[in-house]
Amino acid sequence: MRPHSVLAAIAALSISVTYASRFAHASAPSQDPPGKTPYEDNCRKCHGVRGVAPKTMKTKFPKIVTFDEEFFEKHSKDSIVTILTKGKDENMKSFKGKLTHEQMEDVADYIKLFGKKEK
Repeated sequence: MRPHSVLAAIAALSISVTYASRFAHASAPSQDPPGKTPYEDNCRKCHGVRGVAPKTMKTKFPKIVTFDEEFFEKHSKDSIVTILTKGKDENMKSFKGKLTHEQMEDVADYIKLFGKKEK
């Protein structure tokens, strides 16, 4: 192989690798928090996208909570997991058979993001 052919091949390979790595990085999906999917699948219908219940749910369940700063002042991660495990009165069913303990902890971590004020 001629020296200039080797240099051309190296340059072409270098450009290909650089382009491919930039493309792969740009198209990589963002990493959602682990609790987002179980929350959306099991909690969002009643508690809303960001922890504020839709009007229809507030009408049907007047005591439904909003996941805000005030809520998190009164509820620890463990107490949230307990509610998910056991349920709370006739309106909030248990998710023991639907979610693993780890998923419940992930949901508790995820909803805490709703209570944080943006700066």
